[in-house]
Amino acid sequence: MPVTYTSAADLEQALRRAAAAHGEHEKQLGRYDEAWPVWYADHMAREQAPAAP
Repeated sequence: MPVTYTSAADLEQALRRAAAAHGEHEKQLGRYDEAWPVWYADHMAREQAPAAP
């Protein structure tokens, strides 16, 4: 499924949501997540995925 954003502001907000969620993820890990780009990409793509019925 393609991941698209309607504007730079929309992308910015998605990045801010991902950053906040990733901060919680790192707290659970108890360490810095060197694979953060992969985590962000997956999180942002899942955020746009249609909800399962």
